Amino acid sequence: MRVVVITGASSGIGRATANAFAADGASLVLAGRSAAALDVVAVECRGRSAEVLTVPTDVSVEDQVEALAAAAVERFGRIDVWVGCASVFSLGAFEETPPAVFRQLIETNLFGQVYGARAVLPVFRQQRRGVLISIGSVYSRVTAPFVSPYVTSKFGLLGFMEALREELRSEPGIRICMVLPSTIDTPIYQHAANYTGQRIHPLPPVVDPLRVARAVVRMADRPRRVTIVGRVQGAFLPFRALFPRAYEPLVAAVMRRMMLRGGNVAPSAGNVFVPDPDPATYSVSGGWRLLSGLRRRGPSRRSDM
Repeated sequence: MRVVVITGASSGIGRATANAFAADGASLVLAGRSAAALDVVAVECRGRSAEVLTVPTDVSVEDQVEALAAAAVERFGRIDVWVGCASVFSLGAFEETPPAVFRQLIETNLFGQVYGARAVLPVFRQQRRGVLISIGSVYSRVTAPFVSPYVTSKFGLLGFMEALREELRSEPGIRICMVLPSTIDTPIYQHAANYTGQRIHPLPPVVDPLRVARAVVRMADRPRRVTIVGRVQGAFLPFRALFPRAYEPLVAAVMRRMMLRGGNVAPSAGNVFVPDPDPATYSVSGGWRLLSGLRRRGPSRRSDM
């Protein structure tokens, strides 16, 4: 029975991944900023017969990440898999995004993963084995307007993980892996900082978070360097590499038309600095696929929205 640490386990991909590993028979150490939300996920996973330890953790604080790793080893004696899912999101033009928000995205999305690697690699070295899996994004390889802090963090994460893999070539039992999801149906968009002045909507097509969770479990079983989840948006990766001059105006038009949905929305930092106090908002799904399906079927099906 393997021991799996999951950061960002309170909602979205992290929560889906926790349940997937629980169903697979793993013992779990679940981390996130909201203790109340973690308790809900722990109940779900224990319902699948998993042994669960919850450790409230802000991954942007290195001491807390070190304490997370220490708690996992103290409870279970080892760590077999470390999955870095914790991430925050911001939309807005670079010049409209407060510097503190930009910095906090880097602290959470990039340094949170760096701190995780620092905390778990000594454990892996002592064991002479372990799998480190970071959740990046297709934004680790492509760019877009209005998401510059997120793109910066995810580009940096991919570079960090590739450099780390190169340094650990002499440790064949330690595997360094990344999952690059496309647009996933999670609450990250409801929780996002928003400096666009408009309502925001994820870029279609929106993918089921369970697909990412299954990819993570497969990667723990059969480690590979990179896995992309979401074929349609994944196709933008070679397109940008081959046709950068065509890509730039195309992605700008797509973002303006499909992600920004009008309205008059006040600036908000979302959950970038402080977690949402309501555990009910920490679901696996953000409900975006349901909304898309209702829209495709027409207004007569939307009377209950």
